Amino acid sequence: MKHYPIPVIIVSSLTPKGGKLTLEALDIGAVEVIAKPGAAYTVGDMSAQLAEKIRAASRARIVKQQGDAPGNGGPPEPVRALAQTTNQVIAIGASTGGTEALKAVLTKMPVNSPGIVVVQHMPANFTTAFAERLNGLCAMSVKEAKNNDSVTQGTVLIAPGNYHMLLRRSGARYYVEVKDGPMVHHQRPAVDVLFRSAAQVAGANAIGVILTGMGADGAAGMLEMKKAGARTVAQDENSCVVFGMPKEAIKLGGADRVLSLDQIAGELVRMM
Repeated sequence: MKHYPIPVIIVSSLTPKGGKLTLEALDIGAVEVIAKPGAAYTVGDMSAQLAEKIRAASRARIVKQQGDAPGNGGPPEPVRALAQTTNQVIAIGASTGGTEALKAVLTKMPVNSPGIVVVQHMPANFTTAFAERLNGLCAMSVKEAKNNDSVTQGTVLIAPGNYHMLLRRSGARYYVEVKDGPMVHHQRPAVDVLFRSAAQVAGANAIGVILTGMGADGAAGMLEMKKAGARTVAQDENSCVVFGMPKEAIKLGGADRVLSLDQIAGELVRMM
């Protein structure tokens, strides 16, 4: 990748050791990961997914790693006014290229940010290692979501692979429901499932963000969030690995703002 960058798809059994190695591969430029056939995947499922991911990789924007920008080494400053807005929640969806895009956004979020819920398309047995990796990099606490986990200030919940995640509310408390169910846009977890639930239970108290990815997952859900009063942000084409999901959200009219990846965290802080 350093001398001859090309789109790379990792096909892995995703053992605990393999999961960490796959994260390293994504960190240095791989664009996608897919699980080998096993208990959770039939050969037919894998072949369909692999064909889709090859198409996405063929259109991926491969950029040489530039390293962290100067002055970004310290933790983000806490937002002073946030104590008055603890009923807010941020919902983020991503797919192809999303692991690095999420890192770029979440590492810039202050420790007292509102609770963040994330759907990143990835296989089962992989999201645990991904959440642990982000937890070591972010000021916020990051973990793989479990059913009934509270969405609290300073916490990021990552939807577990092969399960949908929905935002729920009981009184003033936000929490997540993690459940099985049919695939949506050939995905489980699906961004649309999360966004639609955020529109229903959080409304104008929510902020929706759609990052790089192939397909249309999240576009309809983001429009529902916007109609419910939520503020919404889509990643722009130039900073996307694959400008699919954000493009569809913009086309539907679901995005209030279209920003480059390096601007998104700052805009979220401004919105808060």
